[in-house]
Amino acid sequence: MNSETTRPSRVLITKIGLDGHDRGSRLVAAFLRDAGFEVIYTPPWQSIDAVVDLALQEDVDVIGISSLSTDHLIVPDLMRALTVAGLGHIRVVVGGIVPDDEHALLFNAGVSAVFGPGVSSAFICEQVTTFATEARNDSAATIDEAP
Repeated sequence: MNSETTRPSRVLITKIGLDGHDRGSRLVAAFLRDAGFEVIYTPPWQSIDAVVDLALQEDVDVIGISSLSTDHLIVPDLMRALTVAGLGHIRVVVGGIVPDDEHALLFNAGVSAVFGPGVSSAFICEQVTTFATEARNDSAATIDEAP
């Protein structure tokens, strides 16, 4: 086996926009780390460009966006920026306070999951494992198809 298939899944936990409430994202980062994921954590107030650059530099499989205000509404912009940067294989999940009637906006933009209050850490870990595997498979398929 090569190191690419054996390395831990890499997850970027971040907050975009102006929402500075980061307690939840710190907790998620900690339990993902404790579950064996390689976690890259940023402080709040990240720009979309900064998140895309970091995702590329760190070769992440999944990006977790935490939202406690309306910053999840700019996630479709992040999804477009990832695609433009050639990182469309990365799975994006959103956690926090997202009104039910705004879930469709996120799913239509390509978000893989929305985790609301009360979702268990075990469920999040299970889902992130699945999404990381999908991202790696999609990335490998893209490399194999390259001329």
